[in-house]
Amino acid sequence: MLKLTRWCIGHRRGVIVSWLAVAVLTTVVAGAVGRQYATNFSLPGTQSQRALDLLKREYKAQAGDADTIVFHVARASIDSSAVRAAMTPVLARVSKEPHVAEVISPYTARGAVGVSRDRMTAFATINYDKAANLLPNATGKPLLTQIHAVHVPGLQVAAGGQVIENAEGFSVGPATSVGVLAALVILLITFGSLTAAGMPLLTAGLGLITGVALIGLATHVTSMSNVSPELALMIGLGVGIDYALFIVTRFRENYLAFGEVERSVVQAMDTSGRAILLAGTTVVIALLGMFATGVSFMYGLAIAAVITVLLVLAASLTLLPTILSRFGARLMRPPSAGRGRFGRRRAAVSGDTGASGTGVGVVGRTEPSRSAWRRWSETVQARPWPLAAVSLTVMIALLLPVLAMRLNSSDAGNDPGKTSSHHAFDLLANGFGAGFNGPLLLVTELPRDGQAALSGLRTAVGATPGVTALTPPRLAPSGTVATLEAYPNSAPQATATTSLVNRLRNDVVPGVEHRTGARVLVGGFTAGSIDFSHVLSSKLPLFIGIVVLLSALLLLVIFRSLVIPLQAALMNLLSIGGALGVTVAVFQWGWLGSVLGVQSGPIEPWVPVLMFAVVFGLSMDYEVFLISRVREQWVRRHDASAAVADGIALTGRVITAAAAIMVCVFLSFMLGDERTIKEFGFGLAAAVFLDALVVRCVLLPAVLEILGPSTWRLPRFLDARLPRINIEGSAARESHAPPISGREEADEREPPPT
Repeated sequence: MLKLTRWCIGHRRGVIVSWLAVAVLTTVVAGAVGRQYATNFSLPGTQSQRALDLLKREYKAQAGDADTIVFHVARASIDSSAVRAAMTPVLARVSKEPHVAEVISPYTARGAVGVSRDRMTAFATINYDKAANLLPNATGKPLLTQIHAVHVPGLQVAAGGQVIENAEGFSVGPATSVGVLAALVILLITFGSLTAAGMPLLTAGLGLITGVALIGLATHVTSMSNVSPELALMIGLGVGIDYALFIVTRFRENYLAFGEVERSVVQAMDTSGRAILLAGTTVVIALLGMFATGVSFMYGLAIAAVITVLLVLAASLTLLPTILSRFGARLMRPPSAGRGRFGRRRAAVSGDTGASGTGVGVVGRTEPSRSAWRRWSETVQARPWPLAAVSLTVMIALLLPVLAMRLNSSDAGNDPGKTSSHHAFDLLANGFGAGFNGPLLLVTELPRDGQAALSGLRTAVGATPGVTALTPPRLAPSGTVATLEAYPNSAPQATATTSLVNRLRNDVVPGVEHRTGARVLVGGFTAGSIDFSHVLSSKLPLFIGIVVLLSALLLLVIFRSLVIPLQAALMNLLSIGGALGVTVAVFQWGWLGSVLGVQSGPIEPWVPVLMFAVVFGLSMDYEVFLISRVREQWVRRHDASAAVADGIALTGRVITAAAAIMVCVFLSFMLGDERTIKEFGFGLAAAVFLDALVVRCVLLPAVLEILGPSTWRLPRFLDARLPRINIEGSAARESHAPPISGREEADEREPPPT
């Protein structure tokens, strides 16, 4: 770290120019070649995937996604001449659009199921030649143009389905601008300096610009969902500002001790720089752990987030020290020859502040000081058992709703109210029933007597409770495969629909197969979403185990303690569990839903996975930054209680500021119109809030006080075999000062505002 920092300072102009050039070049290239977002969505081993594979092989016309055009008349019926004259040409033109395999009109015998009993609502089915995730996002835009051009008094027309949802896209609203503005305000309050507040935003911004551009280029190499940049931006903005904030805070602290810019920068990077490198590593480990889910959809999200985190981390380790070495003096009031507050602070610094063998000085002992954070730490340490019990009870209470969490993809009823997909959902639900928004596709591999098998299948499925209607079978050109659609009487996201899918697969279909010799698979988008939820929930324990184990091993090596890895794993799991519990209460149970502008529904299957990866990494940020300061004081003083008090006193304000920034950034995504992004942003904000307020400020110091010196004990056989990595920096290792008495505490006062 020392060599890298000195090299960056020595090549200051080259580092700054290189970062600007890379950001501009990657952005220009990404804009020139475009972005090819696509979702490689496959679920190997599931019934819905086997059904899709069979259709791709035997019946390609039915292997793609299906959308609907819904129209409703307020008076008369859909058979009126005006409605027919308006809708028939639309359906004909849509059938000629690229990637449209066929359009089934409700005015034909095949589409008779698409007419309501009162004949006031009807829908046409559009079959595409590919799955929605394999089609360009703009595929559905001509269809939207067609339906928007229909103007018949009393006639409502809307289109819904996955292709339409992709075409309409979504908006995060003013989330990024609000998040950046909130971060700037908090940084101004923390530092009292516009220059100091701007540096974290500048470095995070350059890292994000480059990262987003690289994500765009990466879409030509691997499959990424169009939601990937938004999630990566959310994650990168938060961690990028955090990392820069930690370094700038340590630089200001060092400058008060040394009064030399370059020396203060080197010292800051030798301590906080090492800490954020470790923190960033844990974030990357957690994100890459998503590959353990075995779900290809998660791979693109993981890659996009990792790219962004690595870029903002690199900017914090190279660009930030370079800028600090040039403009660092502007963050502080100029010295006044021993006069005023700054002069008194400098005069209070004593001890070994000269150059050492590494060129890194040691902050000496200071006059006693009493900050609010030190007083809080002493309060917690004076009553560790009661406060540990209370904070643990709070976290467990918030965690309990997780036991009732239901994973499933939300349906179009949760789309923004002004979208065509939401309008189509409502029209179908009112005219036919909510289940017509999520038909189940039954793919049948026929025996020799195919007609008898299809007749037996229709009879058995039609008699199944929960099935409202069936379409006539459609036969593949080869005559070996047939499909038919079953419409549930419940919405796609409803628990009853999941139960129906399981009933068909486990009870109804096996009997049909036994009697007829046919092979029947229940597939389609709705069944695929149910399979997706099941796969992710089954892989979640493996994913959590891998991430926790790797992170614990890393902390074991870095901090040389058995307690710290165990404590970090358990407390991070508490933070994540509490945040998931709050998310379930709001988004699944509907608590405060009207206030937050969300409807109750299931939790998106990928949200707990990605949320765990991000929150575990972010919790590790605060863990590493706090524990590294505690470890640093322990190495210098070998007083466990004093080390905890100093660690809280020296990091409490900056961790609170960092957490406040993260909460604002994540909550700003609640301003968008996409429910899944709202859900993810809310969950992350809740996790950061709970982690910083309850875990880091109460539970952690209380537990460390209870454990005392045993926190840092390590069996000799492990101590001899583990590699030695210096996380606390050269200054702490070189300090030979005697233990500081209770009256000579480490100086934790904040630098003066400018």
